[in-house]
Amino acid sequence: MKNNGIHLRKLNIVMLITAVVFSVCLIIAMNMTGSIYNDADKFTEQIIDRKNSSSELMRASDYLTEQMQVFTVTGNRQYLDNYFTEAKVTQRRENALQVLSQGNTRSAAYLDLSAAMDESVNLMDTEYYAARLTVEAYGYNISEFPEEIQSVQLQPGDLSSEQMKEKAMLLMHGEEYQKSKDKISSNIDHCLNELDNEMEEKQKDYAERLSRQMLIENILAILIVITMFAIVFITYRLVIRPLKYSVELIRDEQDLPVSGAYEIQFLAKTYNLMHHTNMQSKEKLTYEASHDKLTGLYNRRGYDFLIDNIDLETSTLILFDIDHFKSINDTYGHDIGDRILARVANTILSNFRAQDYACRIGGDEMAVIMVHSSPSLISLIESKVKKINQDLSEKENDDPTVSVSCGVAFGESGISSDVLFKKADTCLYEAKGDTQSSISISKPEKKKGKK
Repeated sequence: MKNNGIHLRKLNIVMLITAVVFSVCLIIAMNMTGSIYNDADKFTEQIIDRKNSSSELMRASDYLTEQMQVFTVTGNRQYLDNYFTEAKVTQRRENALQVLSQGNTRSAAYLDLSAAMDESVNLMDTEYYAARLTVEAYGYNISEFPEEIQSVQLQPGDLSSEQMKEKAMLLMHGEEYQKSKDKISSNIDHCLNELDNEMEEKQKDYAERLSRQMLIENILAILIVITMFAIVFITYRLVIRPLKYSVELIRDEQDLPVSGAYEIQFLAKTYNLMHHTNMQSKEKLTYEASHDKLTGLYNRRGYDFLIDNIDLETSTLILFDIDHFKSINDTYGHDIGDRILARVANTILSNFRAQDYACRIGGDEMAVIMVHSSPSLISLIESKVKKINQDLSEKENDDPTVSVSCGVAFGESGISSDVLFKKADTCLYEAKGDTQSSISISKPEKKKGKK
């Protein structure tokens, strides 16, 4: 860190940009994760559709076989009509191959399904021949049947109706026909296995990509958290802690350390300059303007300046009044009265700290402003007042001995100088009317708790 400190404005901009960059990166990473997930979900749906289509080709082939077999056995034309409806209208086999062709037509799965389709189409020649034999055997009018049946040329030879039926059933249930069906089934099984393998490989790939994306997201989230903690730490280190420490030093009327952020350092330098200027100004105040000539204490003007500028929350006001001073003045004269005033002032000064302010605010009324004090000093204040009266009770020259009464009021949060004076003055009045004690202390108000 440079001696002139870090500029908070620049630091805030850097930290803001850092947080924004990390946040944008996190949003992008989350979108990429969502995109990968959607791709994986879409691919899985496609594989499921292809597997269903592959199975549908097998079901369609089996359906064609079933309808033709039943036709050759029963001769019921409805089954032949069902056969051609599937082959020419429904076309589940062709649709299944079309679905699989939307992917990679060079894939092993597509080639296996295409081979199954070819085998199924080739098998239709046998089915057409068996159908023509059945049509002839049952004496149907051949012109009423589809072109595929009409175009079949029967092998030469005189066959009876029963022989044609038997041959048709043999073609549809024979070993060669079953071998072709087994090839179709085998090719479709290979196709399904290839699709399973393809889905497994893709799922592994998507899983690895998702894992990497989650790692990136976690790293970015950690970086954002670290950035936030860094902002809090730097703010505390460069701003809050120096300000908190400065408050204590200001209360102690000490110079502030030039540390922290540039702005805090600037404030510290400015305060130190003002503080020294103020101290010099205090020293330059004329004696007559701020002090009482007779006692050397601050006069009323000095008191007003002090009470308006100190921290009342941590200060205590003590009002002193010389007992029966008017009677002494009338009896012994003003010269003696002046000497008694000076003696009382000196005695008060000698019993309080140099940092406390002693003032003469009226004829025989004096005040002490104790800074950095609290109600915990009650016993100390009582002992000081007792010591003052002990010192004043000793005979000095031919002057009469005197005593003082005092009222004490402690500062508190939000209190005004007028209220503080009124509390102390009320206590002074009580002390002067009390023959048992020369001091009366205002009890601090207890803060009301929330109900």
